[in-house]
Amino acid sequence: MTIDQDKLGEFLGRFVADLGATLSAPLVVIGDRLGLYKALAAGGPQTPAELAHRCGCAERYVREWLCNQAAGGYVTYDPVAERFSLTDEQAFCLADESSPAFIPGGLQLAVSTINDRDAIAERFRTGAAMGWHEHHHDLFEGTERFFRPGYVGNLTTSWLPALDGVVDKLTAGARVADVGCGLGASTIIMAAAYPASTFVGFDYHEASIDAARKRAADAGLADRVSFEIDGAQDFPGDGYDLVTCFDCLHDMGDPVDAAVHVRRSLADDGTWMVVEPYANATLSENLNPIGRVFYGASTTICTPAGLTDGGLAMGNQVADETWEALLLPAGFSSFRRVAETPFNRIFELRP
Repeated sequence: MTIDQDKLGEFLGRFVADLGATLSAPLVVIGDRLGLYKALAAGGPQTPAELAHRCGCAERYVREWLCNQAAGGYVTYDPVAERFSLTDEQAFCLADESSPAFIPGGLQLAVSTINDRDAIAERFRTGAAMGWHEHHHDLFEGTERFFRPGYVGNLTTSWLPALDGVVDKLTAGARVADVGCGLGASTIIMAAAYPASTFVGFDYHEASIDAARKRAADAGLADRVSFEIDGAQDFPGDGYDLVTCFDCLHDMGDPVDAAVHVRRSLADDGTWMVVEPYANATLSENLNPIGRVFYGASTTICTPAGLTDGGLAMGNQVADETWEALLLPAGFSSFRRVAETPFNRIFELRP
């Protein structure tokens, strides 16, 4: 074995960066949960003692947390004033949940997979499935908080307008089914934007539906938004003008059967909007930082879910061509990618 010292140093440098990120991820979740970022954004430059007092926390823990966050570039430190603060950009990403760049949810999702590591390792040995409902509870909220910023920034401004004639229908008054709705973020965003339309969200996960119902009520939308416990292959109703599936179709054991049911539920001039994680056509093209994120989630979350009932186990890096070949035969005449972001692709299917 001949070791190239430069290559070794480069690889170990990558390891140190990953080790620091892994140890810091739970600290971001803690800072989010305890309100440390929000308090730092609201109060300006602060000492550890001042921030601890503001948040009702122990100063010694807050001091060490701030040091970690400053070392990672998530918090700014002024060595002259000996105070910590957030830049506008850091606050936009860490302290504002309405921001399209809000990031703590993504790390909440990631940390949940660490909590599930023993269960996932056992699936590696047995090849068994692991349903969405079997994961740590942080996965449900973390996933919603990870994808919601993208929905807030794009759903009503670019994704829906990219669909043929859909915005006009929603403005006039349409019937919409949001399948695999989770905690209801996508459903509620659409309902708030189109007050003439009615929306129903479906998900098989009871705890998520309970949370979605509460969120709709809190938003004052319960008269036009309902949530029901049903799966993608058997949700009720027909004649829907729009059916949506946000970042969930690849998780299903039988996405083809789901597609057949969606087609049955659509009006003859209806539209199915499928939002999926971003992926390129080949593995080589996906070997990049975003691909690394998605393959990590696919190994621990999406593939185990997709194995349910002997399923296809699509994973989340599914090429456009594969989706087209699978979904068109379910009764659709057209399939096209209408929009994209660094994290998502948006497909339109028409009967």
